[in-house]
Amino acid sequence: MKKERLGSIDMLRGVVMVIMALDHVRWMLSSPLPGGFDFSNADAPLFFTRWISHLCAPTFIFLAGISAFLYGAAGRSKREVSHFLVTRGIWLVFIELTVVNFGWNFNVGPDYVPFLQVIWAIGISMIVLGGLVWLPRSVIVGVGLVMILGHNLLDAVQPTAGTASALWFLLHIKGKIAFGGVAIHALYPLIPWIGVMAVGYAIGPVFADAHPERPCRLVQVGLLLVFLFAVLRLLNLYGDSNTWHVHDTFEATVVDVLNATKYPPSLHYLLMTLGPAFILLGAFERSRGRIANWLVVIGRVPFFFYILHIYVIHCVALVVGVIQGFSVARIAVDFELYPPEFGVGLGVVYLFWIGIVVALYPACAWFAGVKARRRERWLSYL
Repeated sequence: MKKERLGSIDMLRGVVMVIMALDHVRWMLSSPLPGGFDFSNADAPLFFTRWISHLCAPTFIFLAGISAFLYGAAGRSKREVSHFLVTRGIWLVFIELTVVNFGWNFNVGPDYVPFLQVIWAIGISMIVLGGLVWLPRSVIVGVGLVMILGHNLLDAVQPTAGTASALWFLLHIKGKIAFGGVAIHALYPLIPWIGVMAVGYAIGPVFADAHPERPCRLVQVGLLLVFLFAVLRLLNLYGDSNTWHVHDTFEATVVDVLNATKYPPSLHYLLMTLGPAFILLGAFERSRGRIANWLVVIGRVPFFFYILHIYVIHCVALVVGVIQGFSVARIAVDFELYPPEFGVGLGVVYLFWIGIVVALYPACAWFAGVKARRRERWLSYL
């Protein structure tokens, strides 16, 4: 029997996708930030535009774990759930290495830069979860919490040459891995992300049935996580090797405090992002209205939105580049290789972001309708 979807989960997923689009519009349409992914020296508007996007990956992977449990709660056996997770995980890894990477690069020539990003992390986490579902729920949550709470104990472990080095980059350190002369950039180390999805799956029963107290409890848990982040972060306690210090200005100090490590996601980072995610999830249980409905529609087709928005943003970047006098070849590369002179200001980035999201909504509404009307199994992989 097909259970009714929880609007709060879809709405939060929709919020995440919309915020993620802002981050990607900024990456592909603004001038590249010196230092790559380091925003510690960015001005406040740019930093907080980046910082708000930190909500996206932890929330989406956490919700994927919840959704995996609800998939099984709809009358499917563990074998069916495990098979779906493993096969969908393999499919996502394939899509990351092909469709997604081409969307970021728009070429497969010498400037091609393959990345292992969030879709890769979700795919591998699903494959691992496909094995974990056979274990007792207490063991699953234990495995997840050990990864989330304990992985920063491994921060001092540095890779050495050889196969072990490549494996360590995949598991815990952002970096480049050489395969047959091709350097693959592993941006999403796997250990904590697997734990985040596992914990999401383990708390799935909370969402399986109607619980009047659930919204309040979710907000309470979220506030507790935010409080733990504040204590650990302000006191520079365990959970992030990137400690902060007092700067000459209050603005710079706040930026340093909030600049928790994302690659890999530190304990501070996960508390800072999953706390607000719990709060929003509780608040959205009672949200209604047109905007809420729009977000629900986008949240019901996140994979479709993700693939589509990368290609649309990169096409817009090509147009902007040509208008600014650059050849298509100079923009048909990963954004880190864009000409330094390319790009628009942050205010214009926001305008492009709003326009792109609005333009993508009709396609999302159409595909959400297709998925609601049809029951072919392959649609569950999209």
